Amino acid sequence: MPHKRSDYMHRLSDLKVERSSFIFHAKELSENIEPRRGRFFISDRNKGNKRHTKIINSRATQAHRTAQSGIFAGIMSPTRPWFKLETLDPDLMNSADVKAWLYNVEQLIRTIFLESNLYNMAPVMLGELLLFGTGAMSHVDDFENVSRFYTHTFGSYYIAQNDRFVVDTFALEHELQIKQIIADFGKENVSDFVRNHWDKGNYYVWAPVVQFIESNPDVDTRKEGAEFKPFKSVWFEPGNINREQFLRKSGFDEFPIHISRWALAGEDIYGTNSPGMIALGDVKSLQTLEKRKAQAIDKLVNPPLKGPPSLRDVPINALPGGVTVFDADGTKEGLTTLYQVDPRLAEMSADIQGIEARINEAFFVDLFLAISAMRGVQPRNQLELSQRNEERLLMLGPPLQRLQLELLSMIINRTFAQAVRAGILPPPPSALQGQNLGIRYISALAQAQRAVEVATIERSAIFAGELAAVNPEVLDRFDADEALKQFAQMTGAVPSIIKSDEEVEQIRQQRAEQEQAALEAQIQQQQAGAAQSGTQAIKNLSDAGDQGGN
Repeated sequence: MPHKRSDYMHRLSDLKVERSSFIFHAKELSENIEPRRGRFFISDRNKGNKRHTKIINSRATQAHRTAQSGIFAGIMSPTRPWFKLETLDPDLMNSADVKAWLYNVEQLIRTIFLESNLYNMAPVMLGELLLFGTGAMSHVDDFENVSRFYTHTFGSYYIAQNDRFVVDTFALEHELQIKQIIADFGKENVSDFVRNHWDKGNYYVWAPVVQFIESNPDVDTRKEGAEFKPFKSVWFEPGNINREQFLRKSGFDEFPIHISRWALAGEDIYGTNSPGMIALGDVKSLQTLEKRKAQAIDKLVNPPLKGPPSLRDVPINALPGGVTVFDADGTKEGLTTLYQVDPRLAEMSADIQGIEARINEAFFVDLFLAISAMRGVQPRNQLELSQRNEERLLMLGPPLQRLQLELLSMIINRTFAQAVRAGILPPPPSALQGQNLGIRYISALAQAQRAVEVATIERSAIFAGELAAVNPEVLDRFDADEALKQFAQMTGAVPSIIKSDEEVEQIRQQRAEQEQAALEAQIQQQQAGAAQSGTQAIKNLSDAGDQGGN
């Protein structure tokens, strides 16, 4: 593993070679869909020149933005809960104390997300994922809000993975202004180039810097100090004459970069088969067809002309109502069209519509618009969404699973660890000591894919009720308590609305005692009534004997 600055420079060169085959494709994606995305040169920042020169029809750009908003709303909308914490032991989830603690922790993490800039940065990162197949976002400690997030556009970073094909190396190459470098790293750690500009007051000059993060072979959790943390980080200036000087050395307890790939082929490191990649051929074809259609209309409106030689030096007034005077040279021929222009505009428009439909399909536009139009979190809505878009949900399944594994779970786990180190978590109940926690996703997309399970519970309950009208004994086979618990867990219901097993047992015991007491009171009343009737009967018989002597 590298330890000297020169070692990191050599490693950076290797990572550049590894990524080089993706750059040309990424440039095409950027130029034809989102020209402001991507950094393919280290100085490629704050460029205000026009970049949309290859885009005539913006259908792909709009589809990309719809997909970006849709997938963000579908997996981690800030307006509704999108995850729940639970124990791997299902019996513990019946404890009221455990459920209350997990709910409080969920609320704390959601508050951290809302107060940080996660919901500003995450859509940008998801847009990179949809376009280039790979998205990257930093997740660092923040004194004020616990967590802080920064996105990185494709072309500015390099990644590598370990033997388990998990990304554990990240190198960021970009430029910072002199005042930013001095403020962040201190004047004593910078190169002569930066120091000289600072002394001259050139605070806004840009200088290249590199951050390198990788797993630490010298990790030792028993020791304190950044050099013993699971991941180490170094900053340096690639052009520094003092080749072994670092701007900073530090470490992280968790890998602080969230890397998500749309799909992977074999042992590939960078993602592939993103919606942008799939639609690129149609996007380029659409621009060509749109250009030819515009040319055809232009020729209809302003066709090429021919005329007699006498018109050679005569200015032609082509304005409406304009008059052009010329000598016809004894001929009757004036200005006429050079050739007949008769483009098949209807067929061209139909072809364009078909291409636009394929682009929309590649970006799952219909599915994401359906998610955005949904109101509430009712399982029935999720089921309808699942039934209407079953094929699209099936195709979106693998990327969604990868997003949950590589992005969402990493964000939640690191934020939880940051909250632990900040000492802001409530004390856990004793039952959770030594227990591992899991994550259940309850976002719109996760619910839609799980809607079939929820609908099965609903149908089973309805069918059991219908059968009970014919044969009440069939309800002996239906566990209503378990059905309700599974339904609440799948739909992400608030824990406080479902009572624990202990509370239910206590309520039912009290009810049984009340019913038993009522039954005993009724029996005593009946017995007292019977005794009173018997006494009256004996008295009546006695009175009758006195009167009749029998």
